[in-house]
Amino acid sequence: LEGASEALAKEVESFGIKVTLIEPGAFRTDFNGRSLAAVEQSIDAYAPVSGASLQWFKQMDGRQPGDPTKAAQAIIQAVESPQPPMRLALGTDAISLIQEKLEWVKTNLDAWQQVSVSTDYSGR
Repeated sequence: LEGASEALAKEVESFGIKVTLIEPGAFRTDFNGRSLAAVEQSIDAYAPVSGASLQWFKQMDGRQPGDPTKAAQAIIQAVESPQPPMRLALGTDAISLIQEKLEWVKTNLDAWQQVSVSTDYSGR
């Protein structure tokens, strides 16, 4: 969704159309409760990951840090803004996850920078 939203934003900006990618953290809704659907058959290789994720969702039910009413107000604020953000992180947990991702991207970019720049033409 990030890539598609970024591409769409560039594609339609000359028409005055703004695109905002909403990046929510965990919000206190029934997403982790009665709306949570788990597959009946899982793939054995994924069981440790999917099982841990499912357990986390169940444990967080009713204890998510985000307030859905405040999230809705923040989204309305962004929609009504003359300069809405390209990305709107909602919740301290969302900010933390995005910061972790940015660090990971920077670490990867730095580690492979020499290989990356070596692909340029060298002289003509």
